[in-house]
Amino acid sequence: MSHHGIRVFLTAEHPCGYFRERRAQDLLLDPHDKRVPLLYGQALEHGFRRSGTHVYRPRCPGCRACQPLRVDVRAFAPSRGQRRCLRRNADIGDIQPLERAGEEHFALYQRYVRSRHPGGGMDQGGRHDFDAFVSARWSPTVFAELRRRGQLVAVAVTDLLEDGLSAVYTFFDPDLAERSLGTLAILRQIEWARRSGRRWLYLGFFIAGHPKMDYKRRFGPSQVLVDGEWREAVIDG
Repeated sequence: MSHHGIRVFLTAEHPCGYFRERRAQDLLLDPHDKRVPLLYGQALEHGFRRSGTHVYRPRCPGCRACQPLRVDVRAFAPSRGQRRCLRRNADIGDIQPLERAGEEHFALYQRYVRSRHPGGGMDQGGRHDFDAFVSARWSPTVFAELRRRGQLVAVAVTDLLEDGLSAVYTFFDPDLAERSLGTLAILRQIEWARRSGRRWLYLGFFIAGHPKMDYKRRFGPSQVLVDGEWREAVIDG
């Protein structure tokens, strides 16, 4: 298989990360091809996503639950609940993007995964595993800090593309759950994309009704990729 001349591999079946009873497979761009950095933005437009050095999209037998989703930042208007979130966090400064993660970021990540994903394997990794998960030497990645009175409270790992931002991963202080910092990080990324003249914020895959992925319905107007075509997301609820 090929994608803009790059080989695309179909991985072996593996346990689905979202539904225990299902098996998953992914389409994976050849990670050794030197053209991947040049075509990364186009890959996002075709529904791919980055995790570490891998640029992939689900291609699962008998299942199409994962839908690539992107927010139209020019048309986005926050909901009443999102406006409350912004007011509640008015004491948190604007996004400050850094090119590299430091020990402070890793320490916050460890606290987050140990609280949110205990026993899932992510909570056992060291600094090398963290770096390999969130970045690649070729990727246009920044670590967007959110701080409150100097204290680091959230980090949005974000890839910078010409016409969009890609929200790769977000982690935050688990002791501040009442502040909805995950929502805040997305709202600040939307503002950032708009200020910088970009059109899209890519949020990865939406899964309707899934407790970990359904939240993406709240950021609209948005589009989902269906049969190779971006369409306005009509998401009930």
